[in-house]
Amino acid sequence: MDNNVVHFLRLTSALNTPFKLQEPIPVTIELLASVLCCTPRNVKFILRKLEEKGFIQWQPGRGRGHKSGMAFMRSVEEILEEHLQELTGKGKIKQGIELIGLPEVNGALQERLLSLLNKHMGYHSEAESTAGLDILRITRNRRMEKLDPASVYTAFESYLIEQICSTLVTYDAQSNSFLPGLAHMWETNPEHTSYIFYLRKGVRFHHGRFLTSRDVKETLQRLTDLHSPVLWHYRDIVRIELQGDHRIRIDLARPNLFFLHLFSCVHMSILPYDVDFIHEPVGTGPYRLLDYNEDVLVLAAFDDYYAIRPLLDRVEIWYVPELGYNDRMYQLPDTELGADNGGGCANHSIDYPALGCRYIMMNFQREGRQHHPLFRQVLRMLYHPETLVSELGGHRITPADSFLPWKSRRTLWQRPSFEEAEKLLRSSGYQGEEITLAYASRREEEREEAEWLQQRGARIGLNLRLAPYSNLNIAELLLQADLLLAEEVLEDDWQWGMINYFVNQSNHFYSLLQQSQRDEIEAQLQEFAEVPEAARILLLERAESLIRDNCWVLYGCHLNKRAQLNQSLFGLHTGSFGFLDISRLWIKTGFAETEQGADHGMSNSNTVE
Repeated sequence: MDNNVVHFLRLTSALNTPFKLQEPIPVTIELLASVLCCTPRNVKFILRKLEEKGFIQWQPGRGRGHKSGMAFMRSVEEILEEHLQELTGKGKIKQGIELIGLPEVNGALQERLLSLLNKHMGYHSEAESTAGLDILRITRNRRMEKLDPASVYTAFESYLIEQICSTLVTYDAQSNSFLPGLAHMWETNPEHTSYIFYLRKGVRFHHGRFLTSRDVKETLQRLTDLHSPVLWHYRDIVRIELQGDHRIRIDLARPNLFFLHLFSCVHMSILPYDVDFIHEPVGTGPYRLLDYNEDVLVLAAFDDYYAIRPLLDRVEIWYVPELGYNDRMYQLPDTELGADNGGGCANHSIDYPALGCRYIMMNFQREGRQHHPLFRQVLRMLYHPETLVSELGGHRITPADSFLPWKSRRTLWQRPSFEEAEKLLRSSGYQGEEITLAYASRREEEREEAEWLQQRGARIGLNLRLAPYSNLNIAELLLQADLLLAEEVLEDDWQWGMINYFVNQSNHFYSLLQQSQRDEIEAQLQEFAEVPEAARILLLERAESLIRDNCWVLYGCHLNKRAQLNQSLFGLHTGSFGFLDISRLWIKTGFAETEQGADHGMSNSNTVE
């Protein structure tokens, strides 16, 4: 960062409160040396540099006992905005983020700089070669979790792995069918106890080696070696036979009609057997990992990708803490949402409901009133989905009675009375003890929802304490919270998403249940993979009824996801978890040029868990 800017900020913070422009402030060299933490000699050097920059005007004192005068000629806002533009214009994104995080930058100024940063992020065409280099820069306000297909459980990390890796087959939600991936063909015996996959030839991993059937076998073995939380799904595999470099046979202990779902999910992303993915994430996907640290994740288009090469050459995902945005932003810089950008293309937004919902989980691992069925009934009456949606609105589009919106729409809602809830609360044996509800502090709607529930609880004497968290791991959660406000977003393959939610050992739902409850759920789902689709759906409904009717989970609302788009964007295809598929995204050159005619921007400031 420019030392002149740092010195200017120190001086204004210490000497110019409230801030006044062009008004001399009486100072001494000794005072300035104390503020700038340097020698008097260096003070004079710094002042000369600041004056040359036009930041200040300096009038040295004449004679003994006369103080010098210093006037600030430019505002802090002006200096910081100019410096941020300079940094981002040179691609120094990290330094720009550090500038916004300075102690002197807060409140409205921080919001202005964050907005300015967003405009300078996005899509850029850089003439680093004859053809140019197309770069997409995205901001995130949550640090990346570990990228590992064996243990991934958050939506954005799953989405990234899908850009780096490929699976044997892919699920197509529109047709409810499977399409070729790394396997160009597959077959099963009539009993569905044996599957053969035929692999494409000439598929390269990012480190250069060709894919073989051994990589598929070792990927499966890796799930076992790492004790993957999804092992339950693969428990019936009894033998894996390599029938050449491009053919693999998998035998099962019992019939499995759900088997292809298991090989299209992110957990079965095929990894090279000769590389440790944890330390060097390597796959066969459209993008290879170029850099990965606490500040940024950089993806580069894989020129040898077996399918269609991405049109964007590079994608940079920068961590910017606490952006405060809820919408996904894919917009050009220097434009107002909903306004014409001068090139005839108005920004607009698209809304789409997400599979899944926001809900409350009970922590049965912690002693407390939440173990009492009547108390959980009270919570369900207070956290009433239809009342929640009608009173708070926002991105809450429909009340939820299931993770699946089409099932929730069948419910006929009737609002309970506070009198009824208060009577039930007394019957539960509640004695006024404190009940702790944890929620994600970075999600504004979760905070709003938690406070709404707290107020409703206070009306009947429920003492609900709110515990916002920024990065609460499961061990802390088990110790601190009785209830957890959460959000579940399901994959397009919703059957896989549902069954994985019920049995995945890494998610909070599984961790908060007692073993007897887990056994009861698994008993409902034992035959899940053996039966046809209609019967599988019925089993999922029964399992969901179990957690709903016993109030192990309290459904809240289905959420609307909003993407802010500019009409200059092409190749808009929604991928997993509602994210735009960056491997198919492009911007028509020259469609909406900036004054320099070089940059076309889009930014993503969404936070999706």
